[in-house]
Amino acid sequence: MADSGLRERKKARTRRHIAETAARLFAERGYEKVAVSEVARAAEVAEQTLYNYFPTKEQLVTDREDQIQDQLSELIRSRPAGTSPAAAIRDFVLETVSEIGGRPAETARGNLGYLAAISPAVNRLALETTDRLGTALAAAVLESSTVAPELARLQGIALAGVFRIIISESGTRTHNGQTPAEIVADLRPQFETILTELDRWLTPTT
Repeated sequence: MADSGLRERKKARTRRHIAETAARLFAERGYEKVAVSEVARAAEVAEQTLYNYFPTKEQLVTDREDQIQDQLSELIRSRPAGTSPAAAIRDFVLETVSEIGGRPAETARGNLGYLAAISPAVNRLALETTDRLGTALAAAVLESSTVAPELARLQGIALAGVFRIIISESGTRTHNGQTPAEIVADLRPQFETILTELDRWLTPTT
């Protein structure tokens, strides 16, 4: 069991190292101009090792997609009775915004938001990512409430839209020269208001 846990931690560190290396290279040169082989070389791993963690180049910029989907879906499914889906994910959303302030300066322009702001290809990836998130959250809402399927779908779209705004706003603000700390200071109050309004809309009526 101890060996298994150690292997998983090493895998997680390797994955994080590869993703951070890719972000640094994308920040320096742009997404389109960096080859997967260059990321592997800079991260000092075999190209096949990189593909074991990231089967496609796109996943180097959307590497947390599955993890975020799973966490948010579980928060919605396990929320107490009478709690809206917006309230269930509130802390997660605000923590996501706060994490922007902890990005290293050398990788701030290599994240999904900034790359989406300057690259049509990455912007398409961001849109596809939030579309998939909306579908996953709609399924979680449908499984954990009595709302009609079409309303669950609408709620999923609204909740995923919160993350689309985070991606868009953080990327645009980075492109305009704001520091990560300044972005957090501006965005956190805005998202507190957005989540309060969504909670009012999505709170079950009795």
